[in-house]
Amino acid sequence: MTTPAASVERRVPEAVHQRRWAILGVLMLSLLIVVLDNSILNVAIKTISTPAPTGLGATQSELEWAINAYTLVFAGLLFTAGLLGDRLGRKKTLLAGLAVFGAGSALAAESGSPAQLIAFRALMGLGAAFVMPATLAVLMNVFERDEQPKAIGIWAGGVGLAIAIGPITGGLLLAHFWWGSVFLINLPIVILALALMIWLVPDSRDPRPGRVDPIGVVLSVIGLVLLVYGIIKGGQLADFTDTKVLSTIAAGLAVLALFVVFEKRSDHPSIDVTYFKNKVFSAAIAAIALVFFALMGVTFFSVFYTQSVRGYSPLQTGLLMLPLAAAQMIFAPRARLLVDRFGNRATTTAGMIVIALMLAAFATLKADTPIWILEVVFFLMGTGMAHIMTPTSVVIMQALPREKAGSASALSNTFRQVGGALGIAVLGSVLSAAYRDGIEDKLAPLPAGLRHTAGESIEATLGVAAKLGPNGKALVSPANDAFLHAMHVTALCGAGVAVLGAIVVALFLPGKTPTAPSGEREAELVAADH
Repeated sequence: MTTPAASVERRVPEAVHQRRWAILGVLMLSLLIVVLDNSILNVAIKTISTPAPTGLGATQSELEWAINAYTLVFAGLLFTAGLLGDRLGRKKTLLAGLAVFGAGSALAAESGSPAQLIAFRALMGLGAAFVMPATLAVLMNVFERDEQPKAIGIWAGGVGLAIAIGPITGGLLLAHFWWGSVFLINLPIVILALALMIWLVPDSRDPRPGRVDPIGVVLSVIGLVLLVYGIIKGGQLADFTDTKVLSTIAAGLAVLALFVVFEKRSDHPSIDVTYFKNKVFSAAIAAIALVFFALMGVTFFSVFYTQSVRGYSPLQTGLLMLPLAAAQMIFAPRARLLVDRFGNRATTTAGMIVIALMLAAFATLKADTPIWILEVVFFLMGTGMAHIMTPTSVVIMQALPREKAGSASALSNTFRQVGGALGIAVLGSVLSAAYRDGIEDKLAPLPAGLRHTAGESIEATLGVAAKLGPNGKALVSPANDAFLHAMHVTALCGAGVAVLGAIVVALFLPGKTPTAPSGEREAELVAADH
């Protein structure tokens, strides 16, 4: 319910207030391409793994890096980007971020090797880091507090829209054009978003912005890259006890520990670790990270299940993912109604439990499971996500003063991206290791070098089988069986992570509040806990 203007002092200028919904539309368009890019790529990863001229012949570890190069740069720079937006102006950083993202997209489309694709994806991550926090920061400055939960719900629904459009658009493009078209499609959206933003979006900044923390940024990026590299390498080798793997993971954890110590002692930290003394705030951040950990890992292996095992085209795969996105679009804007009735704790815990159950359901899928069962699983997973993302986003965004909106948004999105990157790295590596264990004895007749290549992923095995001609047909069925086993193991690991998330939010998020409109009481609880 919108509070009548007469009863409260309006903090948003009247001219801005009147066009707030049009501004939200422009912000969602900017958000669309950032999320769209990953959801398009998820459908294209099988094509990119195909040898030239169809694809780039990328290995599974190279595919993981093509995704994680984007998310790691994105996550590593989000907080600094949020601070720069608070200091220089959110509109300026939005425009600059979109321009860099567009340039990276054009270069990625023309990549001639997996290494080039990884580098240009990192450039796209740099641009996206300046877009994502600024969208929420602007939103918090153009909507009054009583309308913020509704606006954030619609914003979260925009993520669902992007997840829906991405795979279908990617499938259509791959059916008619080369794989690079999935990046080139970003350019017209970027140009439209830039034009509308210049026209509609007001600039805003923090009157007392924080100082930029270059040492903290460098430590966080180095720590995350070392940690993710070690995890991916362990999956590639199917051996997490390898000295190189253990030493790289240990080095990453050590650098991240140093980062935390440095941030605690700094008078201008990238991440103010004192925020995490607030249990409600910490639980909301943890919930977002764990949801994206599970979601990104599932999306990664479900594409290989639908395309490699079930034989669906990229377009058909995109359409199969539609229920996941549709559920988010339907329920994200309405999740606040359940929060009003049952409270944050019950709503978010139920969402986490639904996600855990749906991940566990992946462990029951076989090569001939009726496809409608997968559709139901995707729909319920999207429903669970919608009832986590909206309430936790409101808690996080209203935990800090509105002039610190860029920082709150950056924190939320940093942990979202780190959770997603670790989900792809950890669950992708579990998938890779379990697959190699399952297929290894069937590859024994092959030469040593070819055996190692064929064992990296189901796509690699099927590629080798195709080159061997009639002699390779014997590898197809074992490859499918090994992948299904690996997918089941990985899905159960993801379900375990979601159960952990359910426990965290059940313990620490606030329950139902008998008074106060949606969102306001949440903010009071958060403020009281500070």
